[in-house]
Amino acid sequence: MSKKIVVLAYSGGLDTSAIIPWIKENYNLNVFALVVDIGQSKKDLKGIEEKAISSGAIGCQVIDLKEDFVNNYVYPLLKIGALYEGKYFLGTAIARPIIAEAQVHFAKKIGAVALAHGATGKGNDQIRFEMTYSALSPELKVISPWREWDFKSRESLLKYLKEKNISTTATLEKIYSRDENIFHISTEGGILEDLWKQPTKDCWVWTRDVQDTPNKPDYITLKIKNGFVYSINGEKNNPYHCLKQLNKLGSIHGIGRLDIVENRLIGIKSRGCYETPGGTIIYEALRSLEQLVLDKESMKWRNTLALEMSHLVYDGKWFSPMRESIQCACNKLSTIVTGKVVLKLYKGTVIAVQKKSENTLYSQSFSTFSEDNVYTQSDASGFINLFSLSTKIRSLKQK
Repeated sequence: MSKKIVVLAYSGGLDTSAIIPWIKENYNLNVFALVVDIGQSKKDLKGIEEKAISSGAIGCQVIDLKEDFVNNYVYPLLKIGALYEGKYFLGTAIARPIIAEAQVHFAKKIGAVALAHGATGKGNDQIRFEMTYSALSPELKVISPWREWDFKSRESLLKYLKEKNISTTATLEKIYSRDENIFHISTEGGILEDLWKQPTKDCWVWTRDVQDTPNKPDYITLKIKNGFVYSINGEKNNPYHCLKQLNKLGSIHGIGRLDIVENRLIGIKSRGCYETPGGTIIYEALRSLEQLVLDKESMKWRNTLALEMSHLVYDGKWFSPMRESIQCACNKLSTIVTGKVVLKLYKGTVIAVQKKSENTLYSQSFSTFSEDNVYTQSDASGFINLFSLSTKIRSLKQK
């Protein structure tokens, strides 16, 4: 009888390269490597099938989900305005559910008995992967090597791979942990573990240092419909290609850099350098249109939903009724987020300098400080009397 199969979420990096031979030795299972293409670097995907097989996998398949990722995972976050702890665009967190979902579907397709991932026992990704496994296929066994094996560091993994004669691009000198997709790239570990050290040049991959950016701003025009960017400077394209183009424009101007110490779900604080150039541009464009089309209560509700969504995604609860309900509310609000925005890109900043929408609630004739014939200022007296009534009654009672 042939060996049973485990499907590994494979990246070709240090951890997953070591996991393939380790699982074979410790579980007596065949390992099938699954690569989900969500826009990571082409050099990372080049020859990845051969690399997986040379590491001991019985096979490797690359699944292209780039457009699905942008349309159905990235944009729900951008439209709702979800930022974890007020700053982080959740570029790593939102990638895990689509990878894990693809892993589950593939495992069922080939009759695998287990799923495996390379997330460490200290991080959030182990939770995100396994929350998805539990939601979609709880009967499959889960193998999490970092919680089981005797290796204590990435240095020890390098030694193990050397003994197995398995190649890797990681070194002791540059031992950063990186995650990349079309939405962002993250850098953790190495010198970043010392909070008193500034990120060095090699901590940043996509974006230019602000000192090296152009001394003249670029102005770009985005057209937006129902919360999706569909045109850049008059050129129409799908959401994926628009994001890809905005990544390039934003990187030139050093937009989207973040050096943050965040609260992991398990209780450890960690530091990461994140680069989200295109996402930052889209985020600012959407918020600028919302200023025109959302009334006060709708804006307040959207802000509340954004906070809830940020924690749900960070905590790995993408496949949950709560996330679905929040997204439904967000989609409803986004139906009126349609219009055109002109953005100024300059020295790490993105500013909306012109904006208009067919759904705008802004009226210059009402808002003007000049003379008008549409608003009776004395009407405000009755409104204030009623609005402050409970406050007045409380004060009178106290006296």
